[in-house]
Amino acid sequence: MKPTSSKIYNSIENLQKKVEIWKFNNQNVVFTNGCFDILHLGHIDYLEKSAALGKKLVIGVNTDASVKTLNKGKERPINDEYARMRLLAALSFVDAVILFGEPTPLEIITALKPNILVKGNDYTIENIVGADVVLKNGGEVKTIELVEGYSTTKIIDKILKG
Repeated sequence: MKPTSSKIYNSIENLQKKVEIWKFNNQNVVFTNGCFDILHLGHIDYLEKSAALGKKLVIGVNTDASVKTLNKGKERPINDEYARMRLLAALSFVDAVILFGEPTPLEIITALKPNILVKGNDYTIENIVGADVVLKNGGEVKTIELVEGYSTTKIIDKILKG
């Protein structure tokens, strides 16, 4: 049996109940998502800034199968979904982590209706999945400036080049 974290949720329904409690207690819920394959400075900076926008940070993590559909390379992900979730859950500013296997996290966003939806500034608000859902429910959609020069792909390339 793999050790787990109380921050890892196995169902949208269980996480939805927790988010409703947080919202009832006036704790703004921030949602973001990604692969987070090899955790690096760019990820940490982005997630810290996301967490600072509210009281609770929820992260949707792509399943291993869904990462393979994102054209990131045939060897990706490097770290399996369990490892990626555990690493994120270990961060003090992260409050909940959940997997999603669909092409986008729209189902999670629709169920949770976060107060704030966040993506990196490589996205525009118009092309952020779930932005319409969040805005329709009175929430905000924000982009965070990314730290230049940090990406999992660059780390992998550096390792392979020796």
